[in-house]
Amino acid sequence: MPPPSPMPAGDAESLGFLHAPVATLVLSNRIVMRASAMVERVFGWHPSEIEGKSIRLLYPGQTDFEQIGERALQAFAQDSLCRDERLMRRKNGQIVWMEGRGHTLDRSDPFRLAVWSYAPLESPSPPAPSFGAMLTATEKLIATYLVNGMTSKEIAQALGRSPRTIEVHRANMMRKMEVRNGPELVRALLNLEAG
Repeated sequence: MPPPSPMPAGDAESLGFLHAPVATLVLSNRIVMRASAMVERVFGWHPSEIEGKSIRLLYPGQTDFEQIGERALQAFAQDSLCRDERLMRRKNGQIVWMEGRGHTLDRSDPFRLAVWSYAPLESPSPPAPSFGAMLTATEKLIATYLVNGMTSKEIAQALGRSPRTIEVHRANMMRKMEVRNGPELVRALLNLEAG
């Protein structure tokens, strides 16, 4: 059987982007211009549903969108590449920890054209200094359940721990983040990566 004929470079690049093994977005001024097929697996949105829309769609709230944008601008002032961890929102509303990796094509105007890839984190590692740096790996794992509306008992069942253990972690998180109750804790966690 003869080897396949070479694919034109443009076709290969397009195919490579579309089927990249990570969720990849091409953004212009934070509007999704192109989305890879993996975006559907990672975020639940079919590429055609998200293209032409603001990336705000993938953030838990407006504050996250604005503050993470500011953090990206600061990182791009130092280098054309950046990496961080943040909470992001799937189509079904679930909040998940994601690793984001960005590359701006114009450091003088970083949002003009940038390529970002996203991968869910099963076990969050410590991010850049922020509120998140105060939380242990276990607390950050519990946080992913709390922001999705789960009770301490439900979290305990999911993690194979006692409800009392979850309550202790939750109390420690409230103390560290200087909040008074559960709803304030969830709000603080949703802004965790915004620092």
